[in-house]
Amino acid sequence: MDTNIKERLTQIVNNMPTDWLRLTTHRLDIYNESLAKVEFLQKLEAGVELEELPTAYDYIRLGHPLSCVLEWAIAKEAGLNAESVISFSSEIMPILAVLRANKFLGKRTLIVSERPLSELFQSVYQYDFIQSQQLDKDFDGTTIVIDGSEKADINVARYPKLGSIITVNSNDEAYIKEIQHVRRRESIAMTPQNCLTVIKAMLGESPSEMNTVDTTELTKTIQDITNSKTQVAFSNCGLSAQYAIMMGQVHFANVNHPGKDIKFIVPPNCYGGTNDQARRVAACIDNVEIIDLPVDSGKDMVTELERILTDVAHADGVPYIIGEIPTNPRVEIPDLIKLRETLKKPRFTDDGATAVGAVFNLDQTFCPNVKFFGDHGYLNDVKVISYVSGSKFPSGGLCTAGYAVASDSAAEYMSYIENHLKLCDNVATNLQLQILTREMPGMNERIAKAYANTRGLVDYIQKHLPKAKINFVSHELADATFTPSVFSLDLPATSEEHKRELNHKLIRMMIEAIPEESKHCVSYGQLKGCYWTVPATSTQGTTKESDKDYIVRVSVAADFDLKKHQEVFKRFVKEAY
Repeated sequence: MDTNIKERLTQIVNNMPTDWLRLTTHRLDIYNESLAKVEFLQKLEAGVELEELPTAYDYIRLGHPLSCVLEWAIAKEAGLNAESVISFSSEIMPILAVLRANKFLGKRTLIVSERPLSELFQSVYQYDFIQSQQLDKDFDGTTIVIDGSEKADINVARYPKLGSIITVNSNDEAYIKEIQHVRRRESIAMTPQNCLTVIKAMLGESPSEMNTVDTTELTKTIQDITNSKTQVAFSNCGLSAQYAIMMGQVHFANVNHPGKDIKFIVPPNCYGGTNDQARRVAACIDNVEIIDLPVDSGKDMVTELERILTDVAHADGVPYIIGEIPTNPRVEIPDLIKLRETLKKPRFTDDGATAVGAVFNLDQTFCPNVKFFGDHGYLNDVKVISYVSGSKFPSGGLCTAGYAVASDSAAEYMSYIENHLKLCDNVATNLQLQILTREMPGMNERIAKAYANTRGLVDYIQKHLPKAKINFVSHELADATFTPSVFSLDLPATSEEHKRELNHKLIRMMIEAIPEESKHCVSYGQLKGCYWTVPATSTQGTTKESDKDYIVRVSVAADFDLKKHQEVFKRFVKEAY
């Protein structure tokens, strides 16, 4: 390794801020999304103090300071642009990222590896590739070499139990963008802790291996919280769980309902990752289609589902629903009795045959404490897969791991979900499992305290700015155990532009007045303080502009100074109105 690079890496390892290892979300007020990673590395190379560097990525699933440092060091050694080196927590997903890109480019792919890829990547994922143990220099297409010394179009270096690093040796921006998008939507960057392990190994330090975590205790905790009796699938993030659910259900349908079209029914304005990923999966697979499910702004989820499920039944399709309860960012909850009846209702094809029943894939990240299963669960006797992003309430914002469980009648899907998590190497890391095991027993207590703080702030805002539209649960829903600590705030304004100015004024006032608690960040469920963001601009990805919500989303923690935040809001109202 170059002496200068080695010295710089040593300085970074010895002086890096503790937040580089600890946080899952980073400040948006010092983040330029169009220059993600680039600006951070430019300032790093210019010698800016580590504490003063801009945000590398807003959320560690996409990347983080240590992934950028690791990629920068490898790129320097290889004579590449830093953007051409991308780390993954998975050993498989970077390969799938290239296969996905080539599918739409119409290019052939040769994978050179001693270990063959599963045939499921061809039959279920519908990717096209040739496998060999030998490099073919005359191959007309893209060559990926895995763990080999030969330089190819693309090289993937695998680090067992840590992840992998992909290098695009042509510096091809189109590939880089596509690979980064897969990391953003279907997997995660190599975790901060694992990046540090690889960096230290580059500096000559022998890594200490973490023992495999026994998940018995964690599994029981999750089963007690959810009332689910099924196995628990642990993923490296919530979207990895969703990806395994979707691909597992495609696989299940191919086996059990061969020849039928698969319909994923998805709200068009739900959280960007959920929405974007679902459409990306459908784009890759011939017999998979997305059907929009309007849920907000006067549309009723149950009424819309009744119509859509009837249409899918007539067409003899296989219906899978993806939905968040409560919805995000407008925090709305459908009539759960009617939802259950709609999901249970027998339906028939045009030929009079019994149609395939629906499965509800429930993103329960906003309210993981609510019991949908068991004797008194809201959806206890219908087919439901519940999944949660662990970066929110389960871990208190300390890791991105997620998990999935099923109702009794949907238990047959869990082996498929587990299989596809392992197939894509998107399982939770040992450290993530350790964090969940430690933090989840106290989750419901944190949720209750955070809800009380949120209710206090919501009530204060309603009193001092009654014209503001607040999306939050009613007291009746809270009594029914729906106690989120997230609300959306639609500020009264004279125009859309004026509203956006007010959004930023409010956020700026909060983070400047209470910097130790108020952060301009994307996430919720954190252990301390208050996160402020405008989801439409920072998380909604490829969501259509007409479906975006330019409203403030506020997430409150159990450890929170309510009085200070109320005082700043009162001052905001005085200045703005």
